[in-house]
Order: sequence, then structure tokens, then C-alpha cells
Amino acid sequence: MTSLPQKEPIISVGLLEDAPSISFDLAGEFKLDGAGVGEGAYRAYADGKQLCLVNQADTPIHHSRTLHLVPLAQENTFFSIRDVKIGKQFHWERLCNQMFSGELCLFTASAKKITAINKILLESYLESVISSEMSPENPVEFLKAHCICSRSWLLHQLNEKSAEGPAGHRTDYRAGEIISWTGREAHKNFDVCADDHCQRYQGIGRINGAAKRAVQETRGEVLTHNGQVCDTRYSKCCGGITENFSTAWEDEDIVYLTSITDAGSSSAPVSREEDARRFILSQPAAYCNIKDKNIIKRILPDFDCETRDFFRWTVDISQQDISALVFSKTGVDFGAIKDIVPLARGASGRLFKIKLCGTKQEKIIGKELEIRRILSPTHLLSSAFVVEPRGVKGELPDGFRITGAGWGHGVGLCQIGAAGMAEHGTTYREILSHYFKGAQLTTLY
Repeated sequence: MTSLPQKEPIISVGLLEDAPSISFDLAGEFKLDGAGVGEGAYRAYADGKQLCLVNQADTPIHHSRTLHLVPLAQENTFFSIRDVKIGKQFHWERLCNQMFSGELCLFTASAKKITAINKILLESYLESVISSEMSPENPVEFLKAHCICSRSWLLHQLNEKSAEGPAGHRTDYRAGEIISWTGREAHKNFDVCADDHCQRYQGIGRINGAAKRAVQETRGEVLTHNGQVCDTRYSKCCGGITENFSTAWEDEDIVYLTSITDAGSSSAPVSREEDARRFILSQPAAYCNIKDKNIIKRILPDFDCETRDFFRWTVDISQQDISALVFSKTGVDFGAIKDIVPLARGASGRLFKIKLCGTKQEKIIGKELEIRRILSPTHLLSSAFVVEPRGVKGELPDGFRITGAGWGHGVGLCQIGAAGMAEHGTTYREILSHYFKGAQLTTLY
């Protein structure tokens, strides 16, 4: 059992991995191996097992195995990295230039590939996370709930890492049954990444006053259970019912990560096929079923608003496209796709096991993220979906219509639902109590 931290920790955030070179700008003076490095544009690239740092004139100024740039002043000193990829493998993927405070560490984790890490105090990190995840126009009670959720999740991950917590189960399409999920092995060289795999951390350029206030007013607060910091997962929209932890990750029951109805009243799980179909094809009352687009614009950051339908959504895909897509994602030639058969669903209707049937072969596939990955050029919004074949001729359909519910894995806090609760005057304590049953608020430092 790991002891609770008594002071604010410094964390390491992976900004870029496996880049052939990294271009960045320094504002203010930094220290590198005891020598000062002034403002300006720089580039680092791998030169054998060493890193070479060059200035704007492309003149080499430093060689070493690692580059550790430390700001000499806390105020008005930051670094900017160009072409940082956000939303990796999701439909909002794009490149951005981002500014960061704290320390910049560069090293080669593999041949001719560079990893960039930002070392920063946890509370400063959270100011950017909250600003990156949600809009500043959200009610402050929701932002405070999100702070506690994000802080708790991170500290739990640090404990898992130090205790060599459970790894994920990797994909191997040579097998007849593929059950895959991502665990602790994903990031060995830093604590968390800066993208949706962990938490969005898009630098100081997005930080706003509402997020700073929420972080300050909840400083050091976390959710705990049995003396341990909780693993407070969250996703964008549960679709009306949140999901059990075991549907997305290890086959483990976590008491505060069990399925609940995202509404004032309770309802039964929809894990049976007929119940899931009825639920997914309906519009149940839920905190996250917000139809007013003006409220959605207040809740979500700008690029999330590009996703117009997420409580309920539909995707049509042709036979030609799905056959090519599945082959590109799995490396397996299934032939033409005859059927996508639901085998196992979680309490929210999210599939965690399907049978993909082709004219050449068939395989059982799970869990929820792997199902979403192989059936979309990026990822399906969620695995809570039903499939209808289109234009069936004999055994072979012309394509499929996928109708789904929610956005994300659905475990833990529903971001849009929690924001909807706060819109109606719910406090951050009540929001956290709703989504994480049995957890207690604790102030660590």
C-alpha cells in the first residue's frame, strides 16, 4: 500500500515521442549543464547516441546524451515547441504550436528518435489540463469537480507506476480471440503523456482564469477509498449510463467505478442485447443529453464542438471501405465482411467483445477501445452501438449502419453530464458523489 503524498509533487509530462528532430523557442534565459542559454529558436536532433543542439543559424552549440533546460526565473520564462500532435489517432487529430512553463528535457529513447518531457509542479500542470479539457465558460463547480478528478487520477497513476501496476494486454491478431487494452506499460519514460490517452495538456497558451481559480480553490484535494487515492477515470459523454471499469480495462471490479444512470432516477443495466438495442435507439433523459447547442458551446473547447452528434450518432460504411479498413487496422485479410456480431456488453451497452465475420476468416475481438479502433479510420465515438447490414444480397451486405451512444469509454465521470449537473446548481461535492459512489474527499497538501 502506497502512502499518500504530503506535498505537491513535480511530474514529468511526455510532450513528443519518437521525433526525428524537435524545433523549439526559448523565451527568457535557461540553464543547460551550468551554462546559460538565451532566448531564440533552437533545434535538437539525434547524432548517433548523442543529441546535437543547434541555434537559429544551424550552428551546433551543445552535444550530450540528454538536454536538460532549466528556467532561471519563474516569471516570463517559457519554451514553445512547434508542431505538437494532439488528438492522436482520433478524429480531431491536428498539429499545434504550444507554450510550456517549467523544465524541458530531451533524450533519445531509440535510435535517431527524440522524446521531449516537461517537468512541472502538479498544480501548474492541472491549470493547463482543465483549460485544455473544457471551456472556461463552464460553471465553476464543474471545473472544481474536474480538478479533483484529474488530480486524483494522476496521483493514482503515479502510485501504480511506482508499484509496477498492471500492464495492458497487447494486440496479437495471429490468435483467434484478441482481447486488448492499454495499461501502465504505455509510458515508461515519463509519468503521463500530454494527449487524450492520459489527460489533455496543451500548455500555458490555453490557461484561463476560470481554470486557475478552480485549481486554487481545490488545491491538494483528491478522492480516496480505503486510504488510497482513487483511479478517477472520466470520458466526454457516457450516453445516459456510465460503464464498469472492467468493460474497458482489467477484469477487476472497482467499487467507485461501477455503472450508474446519468440522471436523477435509476434504471437497470442494458447489457442484454434487446435492452441495449432499445436504449441505444432511444433518447433517454440524462444529464449529458443536452440538446441546446449554445450550452454545448459553453461546455466544450472549440475543437470538441466540431463533433456535432455524440449523445446519439450514426455512421454508414460501405462493404469496400470496411473490408479495406479492417485489413489496414489488423493486418488480417478477413475478405468481405459478412457480419459484426455482438457477444458481450457492459452495463451501459458498450460492447467489449464482438465476432468479426469475413468470407475468409472470423475472429473474436475486444475490449472496447480495440473494437472502436478497427471499425473506424480513427476511432468510433464509443463501443455502445448496434449494427444494421445494408443492401444484403445473399450472405453479403453492401455495407453497414452503426448507430451508437456516447463519446468515450464511459467509465467514471461523464464530462458533459457533470457540466449539465452544474448548470442546474449542483455543487462539486454532489457531482463527485454522483459519479464516484463510496469515495471520500481528502486534502493531501
